[in-house]
Amino acid sequence: MAIDLKLIDKLLADYQKPEDIIGENGLLKQLTKAVLERAMQAEMTEHLGYEKHDPAGHNSGNSRNGATTKTLKGDFGEVPLETPRDRNGSYEPKIIGKGQTRFTGFDD
Repeated sequence: MAIDLKLIDKLLADYQKPEDIIGENGLLKQLTKAVLERAMQAEMTEHLGYEKHDPAGHNSGNSRNGATTKTLKGDFGEVPLETPRDRNGSYEPKIIGKGQTRFTGFDD
């Protein structure tokens, strides 16, 4: 999958100094959070077998049940993540596992 260069240009439109990218609230930290949360939402959809708000999920026996917050630590600092959960408690995130607080290898 190729990354859209116009999207990158749009993300960097307000770039003025390195901290805008690698700082405490920089672009890299924001992207890391967004990508990981989207990946966990996709995992939840795969786990449940239907999209969010899909009528197929009504009375299915399991459904989305909000999210819990966890703090992920890595070379980039700390990132608060919203981890989705299901009503039965059977969802096991793969990209950031239950109880995992370190995200190693990202900078490699």
